[in-house]
Amino acid sequence: MEQLVENIVVYSVAIMICLVVVILYLRRQKRKSNKVEAKIAKAKLEGIHEPVSLHPVVDPNKCIATGACIAACPEKDILGIVNGKATPINASHCIGHGACFHACPTQAITLVIGTEKRGVELPHVNQNFETNVPGIYIAGELGGMGLIKNSVTQGRQAVENIVKAGKKHHDPTLYDLVIVGAGPAGIAATLTAKKHHLKSLTIEQDTLGGAVFSFPRAKIVMTAPMELPLYGKLKLFETSKPELLDLWKDVLKKNDIEVKENTKVESITPENGHFKVETHLGEQFTTKFVLLAIGRRGTPRKLGIPGEGLEKVAYRLLEAENIEGKEIVVVGGGDSAIESALLLAVQNNVILSYRNEAFSRIKPKNLEKINAAISDKSIDVRFNTGLLEITKDEVTIASANNVEERQTIKNDLVYIFAGGELPTQFLKKVGIDISTKFGEAILKHN
Repeated sequence: MEQLVENIVVYSVAIMICLVVVILYLRRQKRKSNKVEAKIAKAKLEGIHEPVSLHPVVDPNKCIATGACIAACPEKDILGIVNGKATPINASHCIGHGACFHACPTQAITLVIGTEKRGVELPHVNQNFETNVPGIYIAGELGGMGLIKNSVTQGRQAVENIVKAGKKHHDPTLYDLVIVGAGPAGIAATLTAKKHHLKSLTIEQDTLGGAVFSFPRAKIVMTAPMELPLYGKLKLFETSKPELLDLWKDVLKKNDIEVKENTKVESITPENGHFKVETHLGEQFTTKFVLLAIGRRGTPRKLGIPGEGLEKVAYRLLEAENIEGKEIVVVGGGDSAIESALLLAVQNNVILSYRNEAFSRIKPKNLEKINAAISDKSIDVRFNTGLLEITKDEVTIASANNVEERQTIKNDLVYIFAGGELPTQFLKKVGIDISTKFGEAILKHN
């Protein structure tokens, strides 16, 4: 009898300990869930909860809250756990690398483009990256996958599919392939074309690196191990853009490849079973295949104001460390504008003009830094304003609500970060079909 009582006591204590552990665990999970819910509420207030491009969608019926997706994501607070299920927090900051998708042990995540409220325009491409226009291919950001690793992979695969699609010709005046764009996808495509001994030409409207280098030079590029044609395994998890650019330059030089920079393709037209590619310089190139790797930003968006064509006006920032003692106006309220203003403010007087009344959809670190700059007055941030006119030595800034409220100030340089105009009209002119995706799966488990 005593043994029975003793066993009951032991079992009771064990049960009580288990209950205490479970209660403590549930309380801890609830606290974590509350913190994530607070972050979501803040993200909604700041306008960064709604995704703008490729992003993860979680199936709550499959999610078991292992946290593997959160641990795998190199970005901060894209996903969190609420009530035992993974859910988006700052979805607009997702860059679509797919690490969460591959890390999920229960295949609960799908990568989706667009939302029910916000559509994303994408060109039609098949599984081989070929558009509805036979012979014209698309790879990289323009097709919806903008991460460097994804773009490099697509650029390589697209050219490999082109190699399979047709035999080489023997006409010395005809190219096998013209690649438009020298960003990650374009560079990978260029190297793959060289590997397969194709006669190819790569044209870039800006400089080597394309859209990746249209942001401040000191910006860190997040990437992952990837296979770079004619180079091998590239193991980079975090690197500066200059380092990445030097690597690309080195591999292109070693393989005797030149990129035609500062040349914009104006038109692509079918001609006798081939394509005629014409640039803004009036040059014409005839090719059997075309690969578009131009990015979704397209051409920098202009303000359309007097003086915007002056030499002192730029749409990207390079080598901020060499600019000193200048009166500078930066236009824009996105990450690029804020990062540029912060870099320039180290050695210059900077005014940041933004048409809205508050910053939204910017990275938390940038918001923290720009708020600190406002507090210590190292940057003169002017909300609800826009440039009215640019002259050689001055600019006129006006209220966004009343252009009569204006001020003309001394100025040496103007940097405009108003986004890019999507190349939709260019693609339609070529004959490529465009459709708007409202929450359509791009990458999902079978």
